[in-house]
Amino acid sequence: MKRPKPSEPRPSEITPRQAYLDRREVIGGLLAAGASLLGAPASAGTRLDYRKNARFSLREPSNSYEDITTYNNFYEFGTDKGDPARLAPKFRPRPWSVTVAGEAEVRGTFTLEDILKPHPLEERVYRLRCVEAWSMVIPWIGFPLGDLLKRFRPTSRARYVAFKTVLRPEEMPGQRFPVLDWPYVEGLRMDEAMHPLTLVAVGLYGEVLPGQNGAPLRLVVPWKYGFKSIKSIVEIRFTETPPPTSWNRSAPQEYGFYANVNPDVDHPRWSQARERRIGAGLFAPRVPTLPFNGYAEQVAGLYRGMDLRKHY
Repeated sequence: MKRPKPSEPRPSEITPRQAYLDRREVIGGLLAAGASLLGAPASAGTRLDYRKNARFSLREPSNSYEDITTYNNFYEFGTDKGDPARLAPKFRPRPWSVTVAGEAEVRGTFTLEDILKPHPLEERVYRLRCVEAWSMVIPWIGFPLGDLLKRFRPTSRARYVAFKTVLRPEEMPGQRFPVLDWPYVEGLRMDEAMHPLTLVAVGLYGEVLPGQNGAPLRLVVPWKYGFKSIKSIVEIRFTETPPPTSWNRSAPQEYGFYANVNPDVDHPRWSQARERRIGAGLFAPRVPTLPFNGYAEQVAGLYRGMDLRKHY
C-alpha cells in the first residue's frame, strides 16, 4: 500500500482532479464566445487562454480554489485572513494602468492591455510560503517578469526594480489604518527579477485573478516569503540602489530585504523551521520548511557567497 508523504494534502482537501480538467477543457469554447481578457473588461471568473508549463510546475496537488481565495494576507483590505475575500468585491481592477519610471530607456504610463498583449499566458503550479509559517500550492496563470522588464530596456544603472501597490482607501478599507506606511512597496534585485521563476500573475485556476489575490496583476516570487509577491501593481521603477520595502521599513528587525525562505533563520517571534499546509486541517502535523521554499536547485546560485543569516 502506498502511503502519502506527510507534506501531501489529503485527496478530500483539494479540488477534484476531474472538475479541474473539465474546467480547462471548456476554456477554448468560452474564449471563442468572446470571454477574453483582452476583449471586454474582465473580472474574476473570466476564463483565460493559456498553456501549461510543466517545466516550472510542482508535481503535487494544488490547494482548492476556495482555500486560495478565502484565506489571504492582503492588509489593504484588513488584517484578518477573511477580510480580503469579504471586502474585495468593492475593489475595481478595471480599467488599470502601470507607470514605468527610473533607469530605463522606455518610460511612461501603460494600460493593462499594453502590458499584457505581447505575452502568452501559461500556468505554473507554485508553492507559496508565508512568513506566518503556512503554505499553499497554487496554479498561477501569468508570464515571466523578465519578459516584461526587457521591453522597457533597463539601463546599466538599473540594479534593482521597485514596485508599488495601488492606493485606494475608499475601496481598500485597510489603507485607512496605519498598519503600514501606505502605499505598499516592494523590490527585487535585477537578477532576481529576471530569473525565469519570477512570474507576473494575472490569474489562477484558469480564471482572472480575484481582487483578494491581487487583481489585476501581481508578482509571484516562489522562493521568497509571500510578502515579497506584491499585489495590484501600479508602478514599476528601475533603481540603482536598494528600494525601500514596506515590511522592512515597518519592522527591520523582523523583515529583511531578501526574504528568502530559510528554515534556519527564525522570525523573532516564531520558528520558521516547520510549516502548516492550508487545507490539511488544524490538527495535521506541520512539515519541514524547505530552503528557498523547495526551489534551491534553481535559485541558490543567486546568493553564492552571501551570509543568508545576515542578509535575511
